[in-house]
Amino acid sequence: MSVEKSLYNTPLADVHVALGAKMVGFGGWNMPLQYESILTEWEYNRKSVSIFDCSHMGEFIIKGDAKESGLDAIVMHKIADMPVGACRYGAMLKANAGIIDDLIVYRKGMDEWMIVVNAANIEKDARHFRSNLKSCAYFEDISFKTAKLDLQGPLSREILKNLVPGIEKLSYYTFGQFQIAGIPCLISRTGYTGELGYEIYCPWEKCKEIWKIFFDNGKVKPTGLGVRDVLRIEMCYSLYGHELGEEITALEAGLDKFIDGQKDFIGSLALAMKKSLRGIGYFISESRKSPRAGNKIFDAAGALMGTTTSGTFSPALNLGIGIGFMGPGLKKSGTKIFFGDEKNKTAATVTNRPFYKNGSLKA
Repeated sequence: MSVEKSLYNTPLADVHVALGAKMVGFGGWNMPLQYESILTEWEYNRKSVSIFDCSHMGEFIIKGDAKESGLDAIVMHKIADMPVGACRYGAMLKANAGIIDDLIVYRKGMDEWMIVVNAANIEKDARHFRSNLKSCAYFEDISFKTAKLDLQGPLSREILKNLVPGIEKLSYYTFGQFQIAGIPCLISRTGYTGELGYEIYCPWEKCKEIWKIFFDNGKVKPTGLGVRDVLRIEMCYSLYGHELGEEITALEAGLDKFIDGQKDFIGSLALAMKKSLRGIGYFISESRKSPRAGNKIFDAAGALMGTTTSGTFSPALNLGIGIGFMGPGLKKSGTKIFFGDEKNKTAATVTNRPFYKNGSLKA
């Protein structure tokens, strides 16, 4: 399969090809979709341990006091009270309250921060930070200096502790500075799959060495973006371009619990004035038929009430599952709906998040 020249490659692109991965364009990057079947890779992650190449993600370094640098006013969530070594999920908004990107803030020091952003938004996000940080702040885009490997699954701690002494002390949504085979790494524990997992940020040029260390361990299996999407939908995690976007407010996206209502930030005034006529909801198909992004959502009487943003077949439930925007009257758990189009509708039931409830995420 030929790859467009405009796509960026991670440090492992040739490794993925050699392993027989199906490569696809994603967010401007040439990425592995899958190595084996989606179900096989799902089993690796949910029951054992797998590794993802996530080097396409963006990383920024910002130096300066949270408030004096302007960083606190750029993001909608509370960061000024974060202890060093903590990471916190949130987002940054446009002045009209649309979501520019969701992100994770890492506090590396009292006046030093790392921001992790989505691959497709690196350039846009960098412009936004540069335009809104104060002149006293230091900003550097280290996205092409930093590789990222995600070790995920209930056995991930067992694998990692043999390489990184003390990693078992790392609690949920914290990070630390470690070494793997003498290579300095920032390792965090956040996760995007619903299982216990670690994110390993390392120098771009050292990524292959670290990948080989894990790959040479027979238990660790490579997994791609295809199963990653299934895993995140089972957990009801949002994806930029689906549940999040510049025409979607944080309230519509269900991110209200992450909003710091005690501070002024870009978009806070518009957000306070918005009245949400739709919200994010979650539903389970009454059959194995799976919803797809773009499918319409109908109420029990057949009236159009919303749109599916993400959908897949869930191996955990053996049923189709979906996420979508719908009128507030449909969001109550147990509500009967349909998805599809005017000619072909499939019955489903609205439920509470997440679909997958028995993971090792916080083990």
